[in-house]
Parts: sequence; structure tokens; C-alpha cells
Amino acid sequence: MDNSLLESLLKALEFSPENNELRFQIAKIYLNSFNYTEAEKHLISLLDRDNKKAYKYLLAKCYYNQEKYNLTEVILEELTENSNDIDHLELYCSALLKLENHAEALSIYQTILEIDNTYYNPDFESVFKLAVTSEVDNFIDEDALSMLKKPDVNFSDVGGMENVKEEIDLKIIKPLLHKDLYKAYGKKIGGGILLYGPPGCGKTHIARATAGEIDANFINIGINDILDMWLGNSEKNLHEIFETARANKPCVIFIDEIDALGANRNDINKTAGRTVINQFLSELDGIDSDNDGILVLGATNAPWYIDPAFRRPGRFDRIIFVAPPDDKARESIFKIQLEGKPTEDIDLKQLAKKSKEYSGADIKSSIDIAIEQKLLESFKDGIPKPLKTKDITKAFSKMKPSTKEWFSSAKNYALYSNDSGLYDDILTYLKIKK
Repeated sequence: MDNSLLESLLKALEFSPENNELRFQIAKIYLNSFNYTEAEKHLISLLDRDNKKAYKYLLAKCYYNQEKYNLTEVILEELTENSNDIDHLELYCSALLKLENHAEALSIYQTILEIDNTYYNPDFESVFKLAVTSEVDNFIDEDALSMLKKPDVNFSDVGGMENVKEEIDLKIIKPLLHKDLYKAYGKKIGGGILLYGPPGCGKTHIARATAGEIDANFINIGINDILDMWLGNSEKNLHEIFETARANKPCVIFIDEIDALGANRNDINKTAGRTVINQFLSELDGIDSDNDGILVLGATNAPWYIDPAFRRPGRFDRIIFVAPPDDKARESIFKIQLEGKPTEDIDLKQLAKKSKEYSGADIKSSIDIAIEQKLLESFKDGIPKPLKTKDITKAFSKMKPSTKEWFSSAKNYALYSNDSGLYDDILTYLKIKK
């Protein structure tokens, strides 16, 4: 970095603090010299005055390099809407992969290829298994077994979410505790629950805690564990996962981003996509197998894209809204996230009160921002400086709740595509009356 140039620009900025182009050049110099904190500060100042895409993209790069992937995703989701900018799409795809949102990342990658069919990124190719090969790996048997876990968490480790716990208790836990009663009424033990809501609000955590609550085996799968470019392999992968669960009852299968697997067949043109959905429905029904004791939990941010056939009795016949954490849950999340870190005079109730609408992921990001500031202070003498309540509340001013964007979209579906009352919980949460 040319320190003399930077110093000159900073002095010029003192006399002309409203000069956006000057501040932008300073931000780029800081970014190129890996001083992401200073770059971020100047970019946020720019965005306070002007909502330019160039400022947003550079800020997204800052967040990405600081491993603030949730913040990166929020910015780039807006930037890439109806955009053909490959740089923006590439960074968005990378952030989604870091967040293990493989289905959406694959969709973005395919968009890049549609824009430029000569595009090549070896990192993306290896993740999506698109490299050309003449051999098909028969890996699912071992992979399915390696996915089998016994969770070490239960409902006591989940702050708040009482209504979700009650629904799961009635559908999953009670049947296992009172098998004879259920059999007397001819009720099967098992079935499916679909969890939906904004990202980062604990859907995966509650699924893992459910398995721990009943001391069941747990299989956590993403869409990338199922979908395969080779014809017939996706269906085979899906079957092997269910067979592994049937051999290890009771077992909870948790499928994240289930909307990518169970998309509405009316929206799918390719026969291959339809056959995967049909295979999934067949596995849920247990036509050729006994699914008694198999519990399937699906999570989605977009339930409106799921094929209605999945909501029939015996499949995902309970659909539960997982709202952003309430005050009690946020207090619990702050307490867990701050454990083991140097703190002083932390007021958990105040933090919970001031982080309304924040998801669990947002809370973690706010603490990360506060920690970064404390690290800068600690570099001067090498002594860790304790986090205080004001440090975290200050971090709140640098980020908006990621749930807001989800609710702005979900509200439209709840108001205008809600004939069956499926999304009434969204309206209740938003305090909207139709």
C-alpha cells in the first residue's frame, strides 16, 4: 500500500468529508491492503448518503473477507436481482456455499453459466460435482451411514420456540412415549413436519434437538447430498438415505432447503426433476417399506414453492411457522454466544430488547462485529478488552435484521395466496388482519 498516497487522500477528506469519490478511493485502497475494518467504515459512510451499487458490492466484499457471510448474502441478494453482473453473482454464490446453502448456490451458478457458457470456476465445479467423468461414484451407502448421528442437544438447549416444541411433542414425541395407545387407534408412529420461516431462526437446531429429545438417530442432509447430474442417481441417493433411516429406527431425517427438492411439479419442465419429486413422495408414503418410526422434518424459507402433494396426510401434514426468536429466546442466544468470551456488565435483557426482529444468525453477526472492534483496541497492548453491552448495541447500528426482507416477500403470499389459511401465522406475527 502506498502510505503517502493514502495519507494525502485522508488529509484531503478532512477538508472535503462529503466528497464521495474521494472516500470511495480511500475505501478501495483499504480493501486492497486487507484493512477491511477501515474499508467497511468508509463504505457505510458512503451508503448513508448514496445507495450506489458499487458501494454495496465493495461492502459485500469486505463482509465476505471478514467471514460475515450472512451480511454478504443480504447485500448480494438485492444486488443480483435481475442482474447479469458475473462478479456480483460469483461472490453471491461463494457466500451461499460458505453458508452451506447449496441449492441456492447451484441456482446462482447455473445463472452464471447461462450468461457466459465459457465461464469456469474449479472450486464451484468440485462442489457441484459437475466435472466431466466417465465413472459414476456409488458413494451413497457410506455417505448415508456417515450422516447418522446421535445429537447431544434436546429441547432444554433451545431457548423459546415453545409453540414449535408443543407441535413437535404432539406429532413426534408423544407417539413414541405412548406407542400402545397410538396402535390401539391404528395411528402410525412417524410422519412429517415442515418447518418454515426466515433464514437463521433455528430450524436446524430444533430438528437436532427433537432427535435428542427422543434419543433417536439423526440424519441431517442438504440438497447437495441428494441431487446428482447423472440420470437416476438422485432417486437412488434419496432411497438409500431412507433405507439407512429404516435400518436405524427411531430416526429423524432432517432435510434442509426442501423447496429445492419438493418444488411444485407444475413449475418443472424437465422429466428428471419430476421423477425425483415422485421418488420423494414414494419414500414418504413407504409404499414398499415400513416407515413406522421414521420421522421426517423438512425446513424451507419458501413454503409457497413446494408441491401441494407434500402436504397430504401422512406426508408433511403439519406445517409449523418458525418465527424470529422472541425476547426470551434472544436473551438465551446472547448468553450462549457470549459464553467463553471476555465480558463485563452484560445486560442480556437490554440486548434482547434492542435486537427485535433479529434472527439467531443476526445475533451472532452482531457479536462478531463487536468483537472485531475490541480486537482493534486489544492490538495496542495485547490485553483482551472485555465486551460490554454498549459494544454490542453499537454493532446493531451497523446491520439491519435479515428477517425483514423475508417478511416483505412472505407478507404478499400470506395476504394474496392464502386461501387455505396456511400462512395465517405470518399475518399473526406481523399483526396484520386480512
